[in-house]
Amino acid sequence: MTIFPSLHGTVEVPRISITERLFQGLAPRADAVAMIDGPTGREVTAGALMEGIQRLAGGLTERDILPGGTVALLAPNIPEYAVVFHGVAWGGGTVTTLNPTYTAPEIQHQLQDAGASVLVTIPMFEEVARAGMAGTGVRHLIVIGGGGEGSLSLEDVMGAPLTAQAPVDLDAHIVVLPYSSGTTGRPKGVMLTHANLVANLTQSGAVAGITPSDTAVAFLPFFHIYGMTVLMNLFLAQQARLVTMPRFDLEQFLGLIQTHKATRLYIVPPVALALAKHPLVDRFDLSSVEEIFSGAAPLGPETEAAVGARFGAVSVQGYGMTEMSPISHMTVGGNVRHGSSGQAVPSTECRIVDPATGRDLGPGEEGELWVRGPQVMKGYLNNLDATAETLVEGGWLRTGDLAVIDAEGFMSIRDRLKELIKFKGFAVAPAEVEAALIAHPGIVDAAVIGRPSEEAGEEPVAFVVRAPDAEVDAPALQAHCEGCLAHYKHPAEYRFVDSVPKSASGKILRRELRDAIKAEMD
Repeated sequence: MTIFPSLHGTVEVPRISITERLFQGLAPRADAVAMIDGPTGREVTAGALMEGIQRLAGGLTERDILPGGTVALLAPNIPEYAVVFHGVAWGGGTVTTLNPTYTAPEIQHQLQDAGASVLVTIPMFEEVARAGMAGTGVRHLIVIGGGGEGSLSLEDVMGAPLTAQAPVDLDAHIVVLPYSSGTTGRPKGVMLTHANLVANLTQSGAVAGITPSDTAVAFLPFFHIYGMTVLMNLFLAQQARLVTMPRFDLEQFLGLIQTHKATRLYIVPPVALALAKHPLVDRFDLSSVEEIFSGAAPLGPETEAAVGARFGAVSVQGYGMTEMSPISHMTVGGNVRHGSSGQAVPSTECRIVDPATGRDLGPGEEGELWVRGPQVMKGYLNNLDATAETLVEGGWLRTGDLAVIDAEGFMSIRDRLKELIKFKGFAVAPAEVEAALIAHPGIVDAAVIGRPSEEAGEEPVAFVVRAPDAEVDAPALQAHCEGCLAHYKHPAEYRFVDSVPKSASGKILRRELRDAIKAEMD
């Protein structure tokens, strides 16, 4: 067995709850502003945040919802998100976070699967929340700011402060139940414990370099593990400041960076493309930005370098999965390798395994990335088969991603294992073709999928988004690909579209594109 250990050693993970870890970052600065609601400028101090968390935990305990209950949270990025999340955690409950773009049937499925008894939302989502509650075990609807008849306001639920963490088994109690993106099937509840989350904050905090002088604009949704861990939890735990954005808007994002002098940007590849190419960027003073961190999907080295150069900042990538709380890799100390997701965080081990033979591979060889560490999930809720497929003997998590690790421990994602296109027996990685297409100055986004072909088995089809005013056509893109890709990687067809479908975390929804192709062929 060939194991790649973290070159950053190990860390000692404190035996405390996730909210106790958060309070370590809030208590020393009780009078300082910890969170700002971006659109309104409303400020919340660290002390007020702690008080809200403890009062909500007390109120939910008085109503016999906690400890032990599951609370669903359907809300955008607002300061109250942290109050609800940690109020439930402090009171010994479980939070299941819902995607605000979900339809009523999707909400209903998650509420039923998670066993939620309470749903917390905002007035804007109250109608769909009520529809999604139908036929579930939800007994209470709590609306932040107040809602319609039969609901409670968040203030109504506040009680006497619960001044100590409700007793929980740190290794067994499920503190949060986010649902995986569903791009590989129906969403599955990922069981993460207090120990998982605290481990990942400790691992990433040891190398991320976040300090009390840092500010970030948080548009990455808190319901998703990337925004939840890296921004809502890690940033506050490191005594830094968060400016929340309920939804992403490029002009507003740039304005908030300028107004609040944000030092760190946490983004996804679609935003990286905009920051690298959009003319709006030049209208703002963004000189405060020191580091730009992209995650959730691979970012081509050209775009990564371009966005860093445009901002005069360090541009880096990281890697993770909901199932790993989420971080396993990140760029450390400015040691940048464009196109790489960085090195394993402390206390993390990796293997590269040949998916065809199960044989361990060495440095520079491409195979499936397997990861082991204290951040790895307990399993999938109510899904033993999926858990057994993902968590294998020895505590290893199979990521389903094809990767390469070099002799210095730098890991680069090649593609999703199941997204590979087989063209006449040759494996074509969509991410590689997409990066090549996006490198063309007339293209701002691209997605590549395989289309069934009698002659080739599968052939690549590219969906591309032109830059504003660009006149690039298919022959021009073909000529471009001939200069940078082997022939078998060239798309058989280029389709010009207005946008590429993506999940909230920035992953391309290839299934939607495949379904569209299939419908045409049927």
